[in-house]
Amino acid sequence: MLPPRVAPAAAAAAPTYLAAAASTPASVWLPVPRGAGPGAVCRAAGKGKEVLSGVVFQPFEELKGELSLVPQAKDQSLARQKFVDECEAAINEQINVEYNASYAYHSLFAYFDRDNVALKGFAKFFKESSDEERDHAEKLIKYQNMRGGRVRLQSIVTPLTEFDHPEKGDALYGELLSACPIYVFYSMVYVLMLLLTVC
Repeated sequence: MLPPRVAPAAAAAAPTYLAAAASTPASVWLPVPRGAGPGAVCRAAGKGKEVLSGVVFQPFEELKGELSLVPQAKDQSLARQKFVDECEAAINEQINVEYNASYAYHSLFAYFDRDNVALKGFAKFFKESSDEERDHAEKLIKYQNMRGGRVRLQSIVTPLTEFDHPEKGDALYGELLSACPIYVFYSMVYVLMLLLTVC
């Protein structure tokens, strides 16, 4: 877009301190309606010329420190800041612990829900425990993605499918297995303590 043409009468009516700016080729006078006060001057530098107006606005120079925090590689997340690799690995380890626990609980649920075992209370308990552990894993995955980390799932250990004990029977053995979450809890506490020391 071309700058507006200015009538010679408007240039003659301008104050003298603005006249020097008007003599440079990069200056443009804008017409101002009568009675609106003094006019305004817009000044722009040509190629290779730097304007020395007292105010220097160089946004990329000001943001250089912040731009260095943004990863330049294509496969790196823009959200990853101050997130060390050890912390990412510990969270991935905890995700796999949660999935293994969920899988083991789900196997117990499937066993106690059989028609020939029919211990519905145990089945309900282990189903809820399995869902809870899977929810924990999903929350950790969301956190890992929010921080810009990569989720690396490992293989899940195949759990037992038969829990019939020859001496104790199903019910008593199920009672002993329901104490199993204590061991899972302590293993999770251990991994969380590792997370706290690393992160």
